[in-house]
Amino acid sequence: MKVNLSTLMTEQTNNRSNNIDQLSTLEIIELMNDEDYTVAASVKKVLPLISVGIELIYTALSNGGRLFYIGAGTSGRIGVLDASECPPTFCTPPELIQGIIAGGNTAMFTAVEGAEDNRENGAKDLQDRQLKEMDIVVGIAASGRTPYVIGALEYARSIGAKTIALSCNEQAEISHYADLGIEVIVGPEILTGSTRLKSATAQKMVLNMFTTATMIKLGKVYGNLMVDLNPSNIKLIERARNIVKNITGVSYTEAANILNKTDQKVKPAIVMLLGGVSFEKAKHLLDVTNGFVHEAIEKAKGGTVTCEK
Repeated sequence: MKVNLSTLMTEQTNNRSNNIDQLSTLEIIELMNDEDYTVAASVKKVLPLISVGIELIYTALSNGGRLFYIGAGTSGRIGVLDASECPPTFCTPPELIQGIIAGGNTAMFTAVEGAEDNRENGAKDLQDRQLKEMDIVVGIAASGRTPYVIGALEYARSIGAKTIALSCNEQAEISHYADLGIEVIVGPEILTGSTRLKSATAQKMVLNMFTTATMIKLGKVYGNLMVDLNPSNIKLIERARNIVKNITGVSYTEAANILNKTDQKVKPAIVMLLGGVSFEKAKHLLDVTNGFVHEAIEKAKGGTVTCEK
């Protein structure tokens, strides 16, 4: 089946790079850097839509739902990357935010030819994960026309799950299959059609916003510190100790000792020290304040609690 891609912005020729094969190494990367500068500006233009998307994700996760990223090729890999970074950063269970790539895990490392063209498999991969109405699906496709992603969005909507489409072309086809379409127009790539460049950068920037802002709204950040991180290695254990030390003003040794009492959990350690309560009381206060450290401390001190975000 012939597909006309010539009208897609992501398939157009970038006139600034017509002679890129004749440039020096420094000139090549200067051009790449100049083009990359335009990506943030393109993302900025759709911030209001990204904000709407974050509210949809926050609502789904607040009500017991899960977030699924689904895509093919580079778009799929970016979704898997963002999802896989959430458990260590925010101590989320692996099933809460999942990345799905056309062709399965093998496609993360080796291209699986034709996987993106199978519309039915987009739906099947969500069915295999028992997608529910309370979940939310983000379909990612730079071209905005990937059949695999369309099939996934179509299935998600059919069962009542919320859907977001993220693409890099105007009036993208996948936008018609989603409750919210976000189209980040970054313009032609320096290598014609190579959407692993600016398009992929834009997609990762948007996904960074999706998960980071959502986790902040879910109470997993105190100030600008990752107080819900999972200290699963030496680096993260050290980070946890320094977070407790910097927030509470105790010594490094005291921070290490209190974290030993909380099974390396930063949030209760902070509440214990700043609220003057026991570990059990700190855990209870965090439960009743939905994990918001500021509110838990205020409640420990006898103040009022507000958890609306």
